[in-house]
Amino acid sequence: MKVKFYGVRGSMPSPGEHTHQFGGNTSCVYVEQTNGKGLILDSGTGIAQLGEKLIEHTTPIAILLTHNHWDHIQGFPFFKPIYQADRDITIVVGDVEDEQTKNAILMQMSGSFFPVSYQHLPANITLNTQLATQKNFTLNSFNVFTAPLNHPGGGTAYCVHAEGKKIAYITDNELAPPGVVKTTVTQWADFIKDADLLIHDAQFTTEELTLKHGWGHSTFKQVAELAMQACIKNLAIISHDPARTDDELLAIETHLQANYGEHINIECAREGRTFEFTPSKD
Repeated sequence: MKVKFYGVRGSMPSPGEHTHQFGGNTSCVYVEQTNGKGLILDSGTGIAQLGEKLIEHTTPIAILLTHNHWDHIQGFPFFKPIYQADRDITIVVGDVEDEQTKNAILMQMSGSFFPVSYQHLPANITLNTQLATQKNFTLNSFNVFTAPLNHPGGGTAYCVHAEGKKIAYITDNELAPPGVVKTTVTQWADFIKDADLLIHDAQFTTEELTLKHGWGHSTFKQVAELAMQACIKNLAIISHDPARTDDELLAIETHLQANYGEHINIECAREGRTFEFTPSKD
């Protein structure tokens, strides 16, 4: 199984000379089994590049959305497979709180927002707003488990199981929110326990959290400690602050590796980075 990062930024795209090492596209990760079946995790601007790969095939496409904030859906109109006639595309929408915005990924292609209306797309697009409310479901030969995010407006985290491997994708998520806690740290540790790869947002430093508590993101330290608690093998931190430079991320990564690297492979996610896992029996 392969896991490749196509977008790693949070909030907004951030191209430029100070971000080219880690990348400036917003959240998109592709998980692919050895049989070619895949799952797309979020539809930020990184999905446009992924589309260049997938348009060469005709196999069904499945997208898991954590939630509907712009940085997780804004790449969809530029995803070339949606313009392929009869291409089957299933979109699972995270369990967001506002019933009126559950179809936001399509509605952004309407009115004065975008020149091509979603109703005129030639692909066969199925929008599912119920699957993410279930604890467990199967999609594209992946066994998927869910947990509610601690994030304004709601959303869903996913644990993806296939070929005897476990990939956890949790973004955007505040491990210690000031208000209602939908999933506790203990529950998160159980949810992701022994994962081969944890992908978790850490948009803030400990100092920054003081001013941004309740914004729905975690700190580098909080996520590293969760990974240690859950006996994670590999941790890739995602949803980088759009203003965070390559030098700053490298310094943070070096600090994390010095403090936690003896027990876990830990890194800040980079566009183009691929994790490969040898299939094993469940």
